[in-house]
Amino acid sequence: MEKNYETLRITFNKPLTEIDKEFEEEKEMFGVESLKEFIDGYESSRFTQISETEAIITSEYNMNHIVDWIERFAEDMVFS
Repeated sequence: MEKNYETLRITFNKPLTEIDKEFEEEKEMFGVESLKEFIDGYESSRFTQISETEAIITSEYNMNHIVDWIERFAEDMVFS
């Protein structure tokens, strides 16, 4: 069976290290200490940082949930 992964390249308005600090501060709410851990927590999804402010997200079938979360809760993110 062939798998179809969706890919999203995302550019952030601030360094990922700053975003990860926010996750660390809200660890009880998110249950993780970084954006990568949060995205990787979605089954079949992977977060790969490619620069200080950019990442590639791939997901087999959870991309719509990831995008919904980003649009609702991550005001500091911009799609590209």
